[in-house]
Amino acid sequence: MKKLKLIISLLIVLIGGSILLASCSQGLNDSKVPTVVKTSFATDFPGNSPKWDKENSNYEANFKTDGKTMSALYNENGNLRETETDINVSNLPTPVQDYIANNYPGEKIKEAAVISKANGEVNYEAEVNDMDVLFTHEGQFIKTAKD
Repeated sequence: MKKLKLIISLLIVLIGGSILLASCSQGLNDSKVPTVVKTSFATDFPGNSPKWDKENSNYEANFKTDGKTMSALYNENGNLRETETDINVSNLPTPVQDYIANNYPGEKIKEAAVISKANGEVNYEAEVNDMDVLFTHEGQFIKTAKD
């Protein structure tokens, strides 16, 4: 009887966890995105149909254009804050690749991206061990952030 209760308890936890994970990974319904944000996106990236997410108080449009996977981050007023474009790991600057090799020995860079901010600043991002490692355009380490 105790084994049956344990099995049932484990199943409940597993099912509950699966439901929670599924709800966290769902995107934002298009109807929940302010019109001004959708209009700005359509002006900035005509002909693209994004999948929307909410990132703090910002709205993130995820889409593909010209064969590239991108995201564009807008504030609630429809102002573009930054874009992120996936790149090949081999396109990361040498100092970025060296930093990862020295600080994460034996680990591989899972994904790489270039981030272009609205103020003209350009950064690089390398995903290692479910962490985003951020660098300046010159390849100097900035910080790590949970992916």
